Amino acid sequence: MIEALQEQQGIIVAAHRGWKSAFPENTLLAFQQAIELGADMLEFDLRFSKDRVIMVIHDETVDRTTNGSGKVSDYTMEELKQLDAGGWFGKVYEGLKIPTLEELCDLLASYPDVLLNVEIKPSPDAKEVAYAAVSLLRERGILANCVFTSFDAAVITHLHDVHACKTQGFPGQLMSNYIEGPGGTLSKMWAVGIHMKLLTPQLVQEYREQGILPWCYSPDDEQQVYYALGCGSLLMTVNNPLPAMRIRERLLTLANA
Repeated sequence: MIEALQEQQGIIVAAHRGWKSAFPENTLLAFQQAIELGADMLEFDLRFSKDRVIMVIHDETVDRTTNGSGKVSDYTMEELKQLDAGGWFGKVYEGLKIPTLEELCDLLASYPDVLLNVEIKPSPDAKEVAYAAVSLLRERGILANCVFTSFDAAVITHLHDVHACKTQGFPGQLMSNYIEGPGGTLSKMWAVGIHMKLLTPQLVQEYREQGILPWCYSPDDEQQVYYALGCGSLLMTVNNPLPAMRIRERLLTLANA
C-alpha cells in the first residue's frame, strides 16, 4: 500500500511513463518492462478520449507519440486505437497502441505489489478524469496502491477533499491555481515532486518539516542519483531506471556486508 512510502529507508524507483528511455512511453510494453526490471512504482498520465474513455497518454495531442495528429479529445477510443503508438520510437515497436486505463489495470492484475503514480493532466475536464480514474482503480482493487499527481492545484485539492486520495503536487511556482498559506495547496499535498534543477538539501528539509514527502524527478545518471540521495530524496521518478537500481543494489550489498 502507498502508505508504506512514509517509512521508506532506501531508494524507491518510480518508472516515468514506464521504462521511457528504452521503450515507447506510456505503452503496456514500457510498463511491463519496467516492472520486470524491478521498478517499485509506475508513473503514467491520464486524459479522456472524445467518448470519455480514460486513455494513458501524456500530451494534449497525439502528434509526438503516434502517427496521427490533433487533440486526444477529438478522437474516440476506437479511433485512438487505430493509431500507431510505437513506430515513432523505432520500427521494431510499430503496432503498439495507446492503452486505456482499464487495459493497464488488466496488466497490473499480475503485479499486485506495484505502486502507481497517477497523473491527471490539466484540462477543462480534469476533475471528471480524476473521478473516473478513482472509481475504476477502486473497482479494480488497486486504489490503495495509488498516489495522484497534477500540476493543477485545483485538481490536487479535489482529489484530497472529495476523494481522500494521497496526492503529489509540485513547488508552487510550477503549479496552476496554487493557493498560499494555511489551508492552501500545501495542506492538500502528501508528497511533492522536485525537479533536479530545483532540488537542494534545504528544500527537501523544508518539505519534510511540513510533513510532506520530498520526492524528485528525473535523476537519470549515477551522479544525479547520488546527488538526490545526498539531498535526502529517496523516491526517484526516472526515465531510465538502471542507474538508480544499480546504486540501490550497491548500497544494499554494503549494508549486508
